[in-house]
Amino acid sequence: MGGKRLKQYMADGSIEIAPIGFMRGRTLNNAFVVIDEAQNCTYGQIKMLLTRLGWHSTMVLTGDPDQSDLLEGVSGLAQIAHKLDKVSGIAVVTLTDKDVVRHPLVASMLGVL
Repeated sequence: MGGKRLKQYMADGSIEIAPIGFMRGRTLNNAFVVIDEAQNCTYGQIKMLLTRLGWHSTMVLTGDPDQSDLLEGVSGLAQIAHKLDKVSGIAVVTLTDKDVVRHPLVASMLGVL
């Protein structure tokens, strides 16, 4: 999608980029929702975001629990993923160093860091 179309969709509200604080009280119907860098959300924040899911919508959370900017033990991503892995209709995908698409040394470093 080109920049012109992106700007048009943002202007007409088809695409919205919103901070977590703007999600409370909303229901996201007919939407494709991406929550990026979810490792920087607390358990409560992720729970609140997940419960915004509305009809005819899909929600994707991405994040690396090992790269949180929060204090140790504050990120809720790993705990949420563990709990939701047992829920029918929800997929939890865990990537490994074989999935790294950066320089091959990055995969090697992640294995020891």
